[in-house]
Amino acid sequence: MRESWVGTIIVFFVILFVYTKLAGPIPFSINSINTTKTDLFSSSGEGKINAVPDQATVVVGITGQSQTVADAKNKINQASDKIIKDLKKLGLSDKDIKTTDYSVNPNYSNNSGTGIIPMMVPSGQQNITGYTVTQNLNINVQPIDKSNQVIDTATNDGANLVGGVNFTFSDQLSKSLEAQATQLAVNDAKTKAEALAKAAGISLGKIVNVIQNQGGQPIPMMAAGINSKADQSIPTNVTPGQNSLTVDVVLYYETY
Repeated sequence: MRESWVGTIIVFFVILFVYTKLAGPIPFSINSINTTKTDLFSSSGEGKINAVPDQATVVVGITGQSQTVADAKNKINQASDKIIKDLKKLGLSDKDIKTTDYSVNPNYSNNSGTGIIPMMVPSGQQNITGYTVTQNLNINVQPIDKSNQVIDTATNDGANLVGGVNFTFSDQLSKSLEAQATQLAVNDAKTKAEALAKAAGISLGKIVNVIQNQGGQPIPMMAAGINSKADQSIPTNVTPGQNSLTVDVVLYYETY
């Protein structure tokens, strides 16, 4: 029995060998099907959060004139030192106070003593009558309720320029608000997608991609030309109001 089975196998391979020699290789057919889903359904959504800023940046400056560079610098340096010392008494530290500009410029006049723009004075007729020194300080304020104290302290100590007050969100608050706005944006996009798909008779599959954009930067509140000699009995009252943080998302769905 075993010898018959072995013989049958040998005969089969002999026949197969002879056939391939005479007729060529036995053809095999393999079907390959590739499917790529390229039709995607997109839906956009917006999430907006309003909140009170929790930090501020105050820009103050001291500018003064004198007949010599040394005298002009001394006036500005004394005022700057006093401002910085008194700001630290409010709880600010060195990292919160940054000098952003320190400039020394000559003042010109013509021979008649009339002050005019230097570029308009004929060559050889320019006279230096003195020097102007200016120093600007960038002051980061947190908590925000110290902003008014910072302005009053600086102007009382000799600052005669206030370049601007910018109310913003701290990094920690910004991250928290962004997370809330993102969730609102996603919910908005999903609601719109479901409504539109239902109206169009489309069946939505899984979400395959999400694109996010963040906007809503705070708008600076500007104030300039404050005179340090003004009546100081009435305290400064700048208010932060509210800032907005907006997140836009686009969701991409498979359809079937």
